[in-house]
Amino acid sequence: MKLIRFGARGEERPGLWQADGVVDLRDLFPEIPDIDGSFFEQGWPARLAGLQASGRPLQARWAAPLTRPSKIICLGKNYMEHAKEGGFEAPPSPLIFCKTPNTLNGPFDPVLLPQSSGQVDWEVELAVVIGKAGKRIPKEKALAHVAGVTVMNDVSGRQAQFADSQWFRGKSFDTFAPLGPALVTLDEIGDPHNLRLTAKLNGQLMQDGHTRDLIFDLPTLIANISEDITLCPGDVISTGTPAGVGIFRHPPIVIQEGDEVECWIEKIGSIRNRFVRSVEDGG
Repeated sequence: MKLIRFGARGEERPGLWQADGVVDLRDLFPEIPDIDGSFFEQGWPARLAGLQASGRPLQARWAAPLTRPSKIICLGKNYMEHAKEGGFEAPPSPLIFCKTPNTLNGPFDPVLLPQSSGQVDWEVELAVVIGKAGKRIPKEKALAHVAGVTVMNDVSGRQAQFADSQWFRGKSFDTFAPLGPALVTLDEIGDPHNLRLTAKLNGQLMQDGHTRDLIFDLPTLIANISEDITLCPGDVISTGTPAGVGIFRHPPIVIQEGDEVECWIEKIGSIRNRFVRSVEDGG
């Protein structure tokens, strides 16, 4: 099942993305909530499993496939080659940080370049969405708490990140977490540790990695994070990026106004975002 949200800002509706188009779930279930914590708490993924309905071409804007997460948890240095390109050792345990919910952005929406930081960079990542709340989740039960996976670009303002000697501000500028195009359930994915992921800048391949190379796999991450942080339905865990980011290249490559970044993950799809100085520039 591939869950999406579509519609103008503030008017998004939940849908199913199928081979024949998109099913507008509000047409079938007027009471269905938006895809947020309540959607998962009310058991809608199970209720929709096996739904037989015809889709139609989608003319509206694609939105992020969920809304209002209580937290967006990210992983640093979770691919060995990415740690090496930055001159770092592999972390002994998961290195977590957060992006704030204001970063959430649609899969094809513009990304707003910040005024207070230059050296904006891309990071393609496999993102996990929590469907079932839990604390101190054992690794062997961790994937049962996952609603599905999606693509995230962990956009980073490196100037702020390095100047602050911590990552909060440089990771949390408005629109810095494009997500999508769909939330794909694990029954369609198979093993989430067997997926290729790439990032392109203006069509040029920059990152080409594989989730089998994660230092800490999904069950380990969920168990580690939930040890003392309750995971809530709708929360996002973005699992880290492979080698190939711009700032560690020689010479560094950073995103300029008008650039487009495409992030793709096998079996999920692509997100493409243009970087602009004002939202009006991006449509």
